[in-house]
Amino acid sequence: MDIASLVGFLFCFAMLVFGIISSAGLSGVVSYLDLPSAIITFGGALGATLCSFTMPDFIAGLKTFMLIFKMPAINTADMIKKIIDLSNVARRDGLLALEEAAGELDEPFLKKGILLIVDGTDPELVRGILETDLVSIEGRHKGLIGFWDTLGAMGPAWGMIGTLIGLVNMLNNMSDASAIGPSMAVALITTLYGSLLANWICGPVANKLKADNGSEMMLKEVMIEGLLSIQAGENPRVIEEKLKSFLAPKDRASAEAAGGEE
Repeated sequence: MDIASLVGFLFCFAMLVFGIISSAGLSGVVSYLDLPSAIITFGGALGATLCSFTMPDFIAGLKTFMLIFKMPAINTADMIKKIIDLSNVARRDGLLALEEAAGELDEPFLKKGILLIVDGTDPELVRGILETDLVSIEGRHKGLIGFWDTLGAMGPAWGMIGTLIGLVNMLNNMSDASAIGPSMAVALITTLYGSLLANWICGPVANKLKADNGSEMMLKEVMIEGLLSIQAGENPRVIEEKLKSFLAPKDRASAEAAGGEE
């Protein structure tokens, strides 16, 4: 569980409730709940987003919401240690010995690269295959991120549409002065809902997915460089120093500690 995402999501909700209660009181919360406004804003935004994607992509995009609460199982320092262990096996027993070691790995991308090396595939072809796989993975991730970017853009737009509908209704009843204030309030609620959809839900989800994608892409780049270095017969110590360059300076110490464990 990613505590930061959960706490941030709940903190935003708390700030929203605090803002409403501090200005309108506890009884005023009801005035911020309006079903027609919610239907126009959320329904319109979802409908416009559905027009922009296929049904499978739309459903897949919705499902990614829960991913922001999961802690990504990405440990670059640990992966560097695994690659160094593989390089030691290859240096001691030859590249063919990596096939047996690959059976103990649970990372499909790394296992795929090892099997390509064991099969004697040309290094440039190995890089090309793995980088093509990398581009495909990133493309799928960007499609899911694009879903939330699109939904976030549609929220305020449909909030404004709801506001305009409310204003038209208000102007059509200008003869009743007592109805102008409540009608204007209802009109503005759709803008509020649209802003909440964009800035409380869609924006944070898209940003979290982008961060997770960046971490995964860096991890797979480490795998590619490590595998090609093993295939080239480089010294494990040289490979370790090369791969640690992917890490931030503060994380390199942990990688050294992991590499020094037996």
